Amino acid sequence: MSQPIYGVTAVGNALVDVLAPASEDFIQQQHALHGMEKGAMTLIDRPRAEELYALMEDRTESSGGSAANTMAGFASFGGKGAFIGKVAQDDLGTVFTRDLRAQGLEFTTQPLALGAPTGRCLILVTPDAHRTMNTFLGASVELSPGDIEAAEETIASSQVTYLEGYLFDRDQAKQAFARAAEIAHAAGHRVALTLSDPFCVDRHRSDFANLVQNHVDILFANEKELCSLFQRDDVEDALATVSDACEIAVVTRSEKGAVIRAGGQRVNIQAAPVSKLIDTTGAGDQFAAGFLYGFTQGGLDLEGCGRLGALAAAEVISHIGPRPSMSYADFLKKAA
Repeated sequence: MSQPIYGVTAVGNALVDVLAPASEDFIQQQHALHGMEKGAMTLIDRPRAEELYALMEDRTESSGGSAANTMAGFASFGGKGAFIGKVAQDDLGTVFTRDLRAQGLEFTTQPLALGAPTGRCLILVTPDAHRTMNTFLGASVELSPGDIEAAEETIASSQVTYLEGYLFDRDQAKQAFARAAEIAHAAGHRVALTLSDPFCVDRHRSDFANLVQNHVDILFANEKELCSLFQRDDVEDALATVSDACEIAVVTRSEKGAVIRAGGQRVNIQAAPVSKLIDTTGAGDQFAAGFLYGFTQGGLDLEGCGRLGALAAAEVISHIGPRPSMSYADFLKKAA
């Protein structure tokens, strides 16, 4: 086993979140013209992304993407980590790179020189705090096995390599995941996967099942994603099945907390209290951040790792945005 330098290296979609205020009239107008649904996420193409971006005023831009959000939380705890994802050589690619590195995370993936621009999630926030998201994946889906090969040393030096299910749509991404897992295991380290979304699982169930069974040590999922993966109607049936598929399964259950399965062991984690629920975006990402920090630091059992995850999830849903608004390092005293 090689000596790890990093706690976690994540492989995922490199997206820039672009937030701007919007009126109810604007949302209704865009619904009539383009089918935009208030409070939902819609995948859009490049011309539509450019058109909508030009219409957004008072924009705020910051790096985003599910696995990148997890790494932001991991770094906030004090973890040393890296990220592998694809941006383009453009202004938004610079924004993503700058933000990630400012958090102390390594990010050295070669940007895309030609082709699609950096992916972005255009988020319109109405006065009632509802977020309407329009996502153009752009360069993020161009991540290839070659990018994994270029990061071989980083992956081999990481305790956990964390894979984002949202990235799984293209064949080259599936190949990249398999190669990353191969490198991690050859170095004697673990591979984690977040299923990301039940619709992702529905589209690629067979490939996800193969990935979990043959390449994944730690699985992150919510109840719907887990039931979809194993085609079970009851979450308890799915929980019983997952123990045979991977070493550790972390299943979030919203206000019911989470369940961690490891072999014959079951650990129930209570949800941390929330003063006011504002925005559930990023709850699963930050639960994973807390769990992975506890897991890679040593000295914490599964319950302790789960408690850190619950604290991080509770913090992120108390404000707008999928990343911490405070230093998660403050939670370590509470979990001690």
